[in-house]
Amino acid sequence: MGKTDCPPMPSSRELYETYKTTFQEIADIKYASAVLQWDQETYLPPKGSDARGRQIASLNELAHKLFTKESTGNILYELMGRDDLGSREKRNVELSLEDFEKNKKLPSSFVRKMSEAVNKSFHAWIKARKENSFTLFQEPLDELVNLKIQEADLLGYSGHPYDALMNDYDKGLTVEFTDNLFNQLIPPLSELLEKIRQKPQVDNSFLFQHFDKDTQWKYGIELLKQLHYDFEAGRQDISEHPFTINFSSRDVRITTRIDERDFSNMTWSCIHECGHALYEQGLPYDEYGLPLGEYCSLSIHESQSRLWENAVGRSREFWIYQYPFLKEYFPQQFKDISGEQFYAGINKVQPSLIRTEADELTYHLHIYIRYNIEKQLIEKSICAKDLSEIWNNHYKQLLGVDVPDDKNGCLQDVHWSHGSFGYFATYSIGSLYAAQLFSAIKKSIPSVNQMMSTGSTSEVLQWLQQHIYPFGRYYNSSDLCRKATGDILDVNHFLGHASEKYKEIYKI
Repeated sequence: MGKTDCPPMPSSRELYETYKTTFQEIADIKYASAVLQWDQETYLPPKGSDARGRQIASLNELAHKLFTKESTGNILYELMGRDDLGSREKRNVELSLEDFEKNKKLPSSFVRKMSEAVNKSFHAWIKARKENSFTLFQEPLDELVNLKIQEADLLGYSGHPYDALMNDYDKGLTVEFTDNLFNQLIPPLSELLEKIRQKPQVDNSFLFQHFDKDTQWKYGIELLKQLHYDFEAGRQDISEHPFTINFSSRDVRITTRIDERDFSNMTWSCIHECGHALYEQGLPYDEYGLPLGEYCSLSIHESQSRLWENAVGRSREFWIYQYPFLKEYFPQQFKDISGEQFYAGINKVQPSLIRTEADELTYHLHIYIRYNIEKQLIEKSICAKDLSEIWNNHYKQLLGVDVPDDKNGCLQDVHWSHGSFGYFATYSIGSLYAAQLFSAIKKSIPSVNQMMSTGSTSEVLQWLQQHIYPFGRYYNSSDLCRKATGDILDVNHFLGHASEKYKEIYKI
């Protein structure tokens, strides 16, 4: 009998190119779905919601099927056995295999069901906010919570079921770690807040005059340009809840919202989302569709938005330059307000209802409330039907404020309507990373504050472009923090910044 010649095994280079092509095609589908999601939250006509939900669900299901195909796994397992890949190539394959094995735990039918439930929930949330009634959102939310509990069970966990969901947003993040972090943060923060409460309150009433919508929009665009947001690789629009979304590092879109009676609403939304967008625009384009072309984690992502929003955007030095520029847009509103009054006003500390409008101290109490509610929902110790009452009680106990209605209470955030359970803790963790990163920036560039006072933030951006952006998912959050700052996450960077800044403002 004659021999049958087996086809030669592809080289590692050939196999890696097949892997790259496969995952870029999957990314194409995912980003096409993301475009539909962006349109849904900006321009979609109300009657298009049902069909849009179907379209997004189909694309998500298709991407998941391609991702979890046996042939996809075979490529990854084969590449993992090769010893002639470069370090970045090897890391891409390692991370893709982790993602593959995790996604294999979720049936495609479950992914579609989740996507359809999210679409239903999002539009119910929009309607509930308009009618100021949590009841309209309760049933879709309850369905989503049950699906997230199922998801946690499918993914598996060794500690708390919430760990499985938090891991989606920050690899390795657990309830145990997060509880410990809040235990270090909340007591000294509450002590500082009590000292502030006993001092005369700063005046920020000048921020609540009439600010023309179109003029605010123009100022916001100019502000984004000065912060180096690349409008050749992005755009800004209006949405119910500000967000950032990307379809590649060369197409990163942001949204804001404008309140003509509140100058802060648009301004710091723009700066916050700009921080997210600068990160996305700085990720390696040649790694499109691969893990090293994606952000490290949501905690690191939030560190970028909070660094620009607070360390830069609420600093005295930033507004030494920006304030005269701002007064050109609103000369009447700010004509009798000095730069120091403006600086104190934009840093006013006062318990409030709305998380996105909270000062950088009480902000963490908002997150702490949401984090604890989510944990309890996933462990089934509370039910969605009781959420409005539970929310209101937490706000009264922790922040001392009375919640007047659902729109200003449990309906204010979009996250639950997106099924984003496990996300909220990353806002606080990201804020802590931001303080530590900015400490490292000041150590590396001692003149950075003086540079900001002359209108230059490029030095901050360049530091981030060197120490954060180029690595994608190569490192986890903790390792990236250690590489960038020389240490693991330490809450004392934030607490030290908060104490120094607010004791000066409030003359403690």
